[in-house]
Amino acid sequence: MIKIYVDADGCPVKNEVYRVALRYGFKVYVVANSRMTIPQDKLFELVIVKEGFDAADDWIVEHIQENDIAVSADIPLAARCIEKGARILDPKGRVFTPESIGNALANRDLMAHLRELGNFTGGPAPFEKRDRSRFLQNLDNVIQAALKATRQTQ
Repeated sequence: MIKIYVDADGCPVKNEVYRVALRYGFKVYVVANSRMTIPQDKLFELVIVKEGFDAADDWIVEHIQENDIAVSADIPLAARCIEKGARILDPKGRVFTPESIGNALANRDLMAHLRELGNFTGGPAPFEKRDRSRFLQNLDNVIQAALKATRQTQ
């Protein structure tokens, strides 16, 4: 059974994940550093990790399996999940793949270096309505691909 893991601290699309998971009957692990409200349903589980750098990421990587889905804007986490055969998309709907993750990591590192040099001070673009729409469309695409791959391995 496919499971969805949400890197929940600051994730703006949790409600969308809940709705889609209910439609498919998927278990959702909402992984966070602090308590938050989630729907009262057996499909949803809040996992509160100890405080610490990458504690939520480490929990997700420890539990995620091939063809499971992670929702996170954290590119290093995405890379670690891809290594385990999982499928990843960020809250703005960008799908990370084995082919695209190298470029995403390199761009992240370049931007961090430029910020360290003081040459770049901008942050990510604000979350917009079209990002939510793109996320929903690509979440469904990722789910369909995972379902297809799961059927082929059975």
